[in-house]
Order: sequence, then C-alpha cells, then structure tokens
Amino acid sequence: MRILKVAQAYYPFQEKGGPVVKVRAIARGLAQRGYQVTVLTADLGLSKRSNSTAKYERCAWGWRSVQDGGIEVVYLSSFMHYRALTINPHVIGFCRTALRQFDLVHFYGLYDLLGPSVSHFCRRLGIPYVVEPMGMYRPIVRNIGLKRMYHVFLGRQFVGRARFLIATSEQEKQELIEDGIEASHIVIRRNGIDFPQELPARGEFRRQWSIADNSKLILFLGRLVSKKSPDMLIEAFARWRSKSTSGNDAVLVLAGPVEDDAFVSRLKANADRLGLGKRVRFVGPIYDHEKWQAYRDADVFVLPSQNENFGNTAAESAVCGTPVIVTDRCGIAPLVGQAGIVIPYDCDELEQALGRLLEDPVMLQHCQEGCREMARSLSWDDPLDVSEKLYRQCLSEDARR
Repeated sequence: MRILKVAQAYYPFQEKGGPVVKVRAIARGLAQRGYQVTVLTADLGLSKRSNSTAKYERCAWGWRSVQDGGIEVVYLSSFMHYRALTINPHVIGFCRTALRQFDLVHFYGLYDLLGPSVSHFCRRLGIPYVVEPMGMYRPIVRNIGLKRMYHVFLGRQFVGRARFLIATSEQEKQELIEDGIEASHIVIRRNGIDFPQELPARGEFRRQWSIADNSKLILFLGRLVSKKSPDMLIEAFARWRSKSTSGNDAVLVLAGPVEDDAFVSRLKANADRLGLGKRVRFVGPIYDHEKWQAYRDADVFVLPSQNENFGNTAAESAVCGTPVIVTDRCGIAPLVGQAGIVIPYDCDELEQALGRLLEDPVMLQHCQEGCREMARSLSWDDPLDVSEKLYRQCLSEDARR
C-alpha cells in the first residue's frame, strides 16, 4: 500500500508542537511494517537552519529527503508564511504529476491550504482519504471568525468528502458529533509515545538551570499559548507556594516555543506581580534529549489546557516516572489512572492538586509507581493496528464503489 501523509509541519520543525512528533511516529511505524510512506509538507525555512539542507536535495516542488527507514518527505516551497498558514503553489504540480501513484491519503490538521488543495485532486482522481483534525475542528481560540469562514468555503468540502475522520480520544469524538459529524464516520485512534531506548540520568536539567536537587520542580512543556493556560498555572503555583511551608524553594519551569510575544510578556509580568521572581523560569523550547532531561528532573508535570484533543506531553512525562496533573478537558485524562490527578479546569483545583502531590510523599510515590502502568498502555502498536485496519477498510469500500 502506498500512503501519502499531508501535514502542514514536519521534522525538523519541532517548534510546531506535538503534531510533528505524532506524524513522524506513525509514518515510521507504518514504514517498519512494510508500507511505502511519503510525507507532503511545507518548507517552513529549511535554508535558514544551519547545515539543515545537507540531508536534502532540490526537486521540482521544493526539497526532498529520505528519512527514518525509507520515508520520503517532500517539502513544498513556501511563498508566504503566517502562523500555520503557507501558500505553496507547487502543490498543484505535485498533485498533477505524483498524486495518482498513491492508494490513500491521510491529512493531519485543519486551517491550512494544503489539505483543501490536495483533497480536491484526490476527489478528481478517485483516491480515498481520511482527515485527522487533531483537535482543531471546533474553533475555540484565536481568529475564530476566520476559522468559521474556512469551514464554510474550504472545510465543508474537504472534511465532508473524507471516508473517515480520526479522533484521538472519546472527548474529541463527542465534540465532532456535537458539531455535526456522523458518528459512523468517526474512528477513534489514540496517540502513542515514541521515547528513547535509554532515558537520561537524573540531575542534568537541574544543573543546567541551577535548580537545587531538593527544590520542588513543577514542569509545563508545550507551546506557550492561551489554550494551554500557563497563566492559570502561574496563578495556582503562586497560591500554593504562599500557603505551603514546602513551597519556598519550589520552581515552576515553563518550557516551549513562543507564538505570541505579547502573551508571554503578560505571563512574565504576572509572575513578577505575584512576587515569584526566579521561582518561575522561562527556558524556551526544548527538544529531544533536553526534553527527556526535563521530564526526568521534574517532581510533577502539569497540563492545564482548556481543550486538548490528547496530550502527548503528559504521556511522555509518565514514561519518565513523573506524575502528572491534567484537566478533564484533555483527551488523555481517562488514561491517567494512578499516574497523577485529573482535575476540573479551575485554578483552585489546580492549587489543591499541587499541594496533594508535592506535600504528601506517600501519594507522590504511589503516582510514580502508577506512571509505569500508564506508560505500558501507550505504545504505538495499537494505534498502528487501528490505522492499518482503517486504511484497508477505505480501500475495500473504494473497490466496491
């Protein structure tokens, strides 16, 4: 089976968040199972990265590379770039000359122009496709009016003609149903976790950022955007610290790429207003080995999102044995089990959860032990099985048509 995966961002552009990690993990898993996988994505600045183009070759559509055990990646030349949106005129040439070689197309995400463009040619050529919205289907934050216009002019045809939509959690499935998608057209396929064979030793991240071994370290890792509520975490941390005798030396680390300088400036100003000073560290984006170092050295990981279709970072934390606090608005919440605490989206609840984990050594150890069970349940084997079954069903239905 020849599979094309279309995603707005792909490696090496890890600053675009969890979707980049997920698409690569699924592509690698399918390639290891013998499928021919190509990823079509946008060039978000390969030439600006030091030595990055050494692994790539020029092609008619932009750049081309073979990665991760035979996955072909095509980076379409971009002539405009605004947030997640790019204009890629060469997508038309790619579709006219190369698209018909694929048996099935899998689209990731919404609110870009790649999906509608490629899906148009899929419909013309009779190639079945599936769409994985990755929590983007419902417009909830930023540019809501423009997103609604996207659905009216582009998304309705793009999504409506897909064989299936893939939800990564029961929560996302219910949101899609509430927004008018038929339940029979939705398949749940959770995310998995792609982690290193050997985790780093403890202490490296703390030494790098001069955080004492005996200080409580609370970690947030993700894009610093309003949807993920780092502002609420700062507030809850300040409240807990002011009331707890064990909070004097505690440190809150906010790690992740910045999408809105003004929002991050407000976060820093709020931390100063609350008298936190160096108790809150903004360490910027961290990836690969440094990311795993941070998980290993944290006492607690917090994902306080207003809405999260899954929440890979909480799963990665559990792999490292670090208990998690997540809101019940995160798709991963039902899988947390004994690995941490699931709370309503509320600052007081978050403050109390911090106290329960950081002030009770017995509970903290219990959750650390629970992390092992959560990690075991999050391999990529089941998601890849679901993907294979879904792809075969699409081709089988297409053959019957």
